[in-house]
Amino acid sequence: MEQQQNKYISALDIGTSKVIALIGEIREDNEIHIVGLGQSPSRGLRAGMVTNIDATAQAIRQAVEDAELMADTKISRVVTGIAGNHIRSMNSQGVVKIKDGEVSQTDIDRAIETAKAINIPPDHNILHTVVQEYIIDNQPGVKEPIGMSGVRLDTRVHIITGANTALQNIQKCIQRCGLQMDQIMLQPLASGHAVLTEDEKDLGVCVIDIGGGTTDIAVYTNGAIRHTAVIPVAGDLITKDLAQALRTPHSAAEYIKIHYGAAIPTMDGLDEMIEVPSVGDRQSRQISRRVLAEIIGPRVEEILELTLNELRRSGFPEEVLTSGIVLTGGASMLTGIVELAEEVFNLPARIGVPQEMGGVSERIRNPRYSTAIGLLQAARGEEDGAPVTGAIVVHDQAEKISLWARLMKFVKENF
Repeated sequence: MEQQQNKYISALDIGTSKVIALIGEIREDNEIHIVGLGQSPSRGLRAGMVTNIDATAQAIRQAVEDAELMADTKISRVVTGIAGNHIRSMNSQGVVKIKDGEVSQTDIDRAIETAKAINIPPDHNILHTVVQEYIIDNQPGVKEPIGMSGVRLDTRVHIITGANTALQNIQKCIQRCGLQMDQIMLQPLASGHAVLTEDEKDLGVCVIDIGGGTTDIAVYTNGAIRHTAVIPVAGDLITKDLAQALRTPHSAAEYIKIHYGAAIPTMDGLDEMIEVPSVGDRQSRQISRRVLAEIIGPRVEEILELTLNELRRSGFPEEVLTSGIVLTGGASMLTGIVELAEEVFNLPARIGVPQEMGGVSERIRNPRYSTAIGLLQAARGEEDGAPVTGAIVVHDQAEKISLWARLMKFVKENF
């Protein structure tokens, strides 16, 4: 019983603007109780990819130490997320003959292996293989195939790949801090995990996580993930626009964006005046919030339109997304962004906030933390022995089986 009480899991959300470390304690009822939270500004990333290993490792160390201090425990293993515009995703299928007329776990594994035999770029690695559904003898929509009778098993999977180098850089940063990376998960999947309800996933929904460096998209229909993408345009560009238009330092622009930013210039209540510091020792100026909205609005609209184009290009027009759009991530806290999204997509939109959890959850019920919470839930799945989404589990990377050995194994099992 004693050992049961101190089961800690931890997640690390390495973002372009901030690094968040969360430590959760798994209670008897398998609920996560958040006991530690640390965050530090991140300086070593651009558009979701590591550009400076030292700076990133330092930010990770800082965040982890803060979380450890709060939780009064040390952590050694983390689950982390990955983003960046090197991420590619595709849908694939694998068909195998069912041995002994009844579906067993080996059949499922074989079907998934077959589905993974696709052309991926040589410098890419498969990050996730998420099963969408199984089809047994032309009967679609099977979610739990084990024990069912049939002759042929057809698996539909969503495969996400990422660049090897990007993966290794993140791993290096984490190892520099003396931590071990247990699992790496695509950030939009983690966000979707944290903020979407099952009903939304069934009806069709698109989660848009607008962070600092990247905008992450995940589309769900019929209860399964169908498309993921990462667009390297996000909140940092809004700050840059403000800094240039108002001729103000970057840090001041960021502060103004967070506290006074709005996305629709025609809204009511934007007549308040704000003091804008100047560069150098010039006098600061007064500017109304409406002027801010006129600078921020077009950029936010551009981000949303890029997302819309990505959805149309990948074959998920607005009609498929019955339950609409869920916005999350730091930039989703801009005033008026929901109305703007409804206008751009012509669909209902809402802000996605992570679900209720024990511990310091009041501070965490905020769209900025949705990726971190999703990663923590993935870490819980890992503790139970099953990665939630077929994510890469990193500890078996040393023993990569050669292609020949895999071929021999396949031949043995099937013939």
